[in-house]
Amino acid sequence: MLQIFIEDDKDFIKMVNKILNRGEVQSKEVENAVKEIINEVRINGDISVLNYTKMFDKVCLNAGSMRVTQAEIKKAYKFADKKYLDALEKSHENILKFHKTQVENSKFLSDEGCIVGQIIRPVKRVGLYIPGGRAPLVSTVLMNAIPAVLAGVPEIIMVSPPDKSGKINPYLLIAADMSGVKNIFKAGGAQAIAALAYGTDTIPKVDKIVGPGNIYVAIAKKFVFGSVDIDMIAGPSEILIIADEGSTPEFIAADLLSQAEHDERASAVLVTTSLALAKKVKLEIKKQLNLLKRKDIAYESLTNYGGIFVINNLEKAMSFANNFAPEHLELMVKDPFLWLGKIENAGAIFIGNYSPEVSGDYIAGPNHVLPTGGTSRFFSPLGVYDFIKRSSLIYYSYEKLKKMAPYISAIAEIEGLEAHNNSLKKRII
Repeated sequence: MLQIFIEDDKDFIKMVNKILNRGEVQSKEVENAVKEIINEVRINGDISVLNYTKMFDKVCLNAGSMRVTQAEIKKAYKFADKKYLDALEKSHENILKFHKTQVENSKFLSDEGCIVGQIIRPVKRVGLYIPGGRAPLVSTVLMNAIPAVLAGVPEIIMVSPPDKSGKINPYLLIAADMSGVKNIFKAGGAQAIAALAYGTDTIPKVDKIVGPGNIYVAIAKKFVFGSVDIDMIAGPSEILIIADEGSTPEFIAADLLSQAEHDERASAVLVTTSLALAKKVKLEIKKQLNLLKRKDIAYESLTNYGGIFVINNLEKAMSFANNFAPEHLELMVKDPFLWLGKIENAGAIFIGNYSPEVSGDYIAGPNHVLPTGGTSRFFSPLGVYDFIKRSSLIYYSYEKLKKMAPYISAIAEIEGLEAHNNSLKKRII
C-alpha cells in the first residue's frame, strides 16, 4: 500500500514525478466526449441538458422541473437536523468574517489636473458548480458563494446533479439558501458547464464559472474558458505533511487518510526526517484504514499516488515542499512558526499538531478552494477578489496633458507609431 522511499533511492524521484504528473492523465476519449457534449448543449440547449441528465444521472426531468423551487428549499429545512444546521451556521459565520477582509473599494489619485484610479465592480453573473455523487459538499457551497456575495455579484446561478429521485441533497440547498443563492438548477457534469457558458432557455448564461468537479467537469471548464472566465482547472486533492521525530503518528495517519478518501487520484504524502516515524505512520495507516467506509478509495489513492519520503533534514524537506507546491501543507514539526518563512508554495498551510486540514475544509474561515497539481506556484485560494473586475480611470486637463506631451511624444516616436503622436498633437497646439 503506502511505501517508504529513502532519499537517494532510485525510486524516490520516480514516485515524486508520478504523483506530480497524475493530473495530466486525460484520455482522448474523455476530451472528445466533453467536446461533443458542449457542442450538443450549445446547439440544442435544454433538450441536450435533459438528455444527458437522463443518460448519466438516470433521472427524467423536464425544463420546468430543472429549477429548484422555494417549496423544495423549505422542505429541506424541515428535513434538517439542528446539529447540522448549527454547524453550517458556524461555518458560514467564520467564512464570512474572514472574507470580509478581502473586500476591495474603488480608489483614485489626484495630482495637479490629473485623476487616475481603479473602479471596482462585481462580475455580473456567476455560475457555481457543486458536485453530487459520493458526498454532498456543503462546505463547497459556502466557500464559493460567500465571497461572490461579498463581492456584490448580483446573480449567482448554482447547478448540481440530481439524485435518482430527481432531488438535490437538502443540506446543499440549505447551504445555498443560507449563503444567498437564489437560482438553483438540477444539472451536472459537462452539460451543466456548457449550459452555464452558453445559456439555455432555462439556465442563464454566466460570465464566470467556479466550483470543483470530476475530470469531465474540469475538462469542460477548460474548453469553455474564453467564452467565460473560470476560477481554475482543479485537479485531484492532495496533502503534504512535513513531520519530525517528535510528531504523533496517529495524527499524521488520520490526516493522510482524510485526503486519500476523496477519490482514487487524490495524493497523500508524508515528508519526514525520521525513518522510525515513517514506519510507525505506515502501521497506523493500516490500522485506521480498515475502519473507514471509503477504505477502498483510500487504498487505491495511497497505493498509486501516496508515499512516505524520508529526507536528511528539515531544510531539504522545505525545499521538497516548495517543489511539490501542494494544495494542503501541514507543518508538524518542533517550533513550526520558525519554519513558516521557508514555505514559498502552498495553497493553505496548517501549523502544528492541532490544526488538521479538516479544520480548513469546514470551519476556520479561509477558503478551501485551493490550487492543485503544483499550481500554488502561481495560483491563490479562491476569494472575493475572484468575483470582481477592475476598470482603470484616467482624466487629464488641458494643462496637464500639455505638460506631459513631450514625454508622451517621445515614447510614441520610439515605438514608431505616428498616429499615436498625431492623437496628441491635435490637442496640444
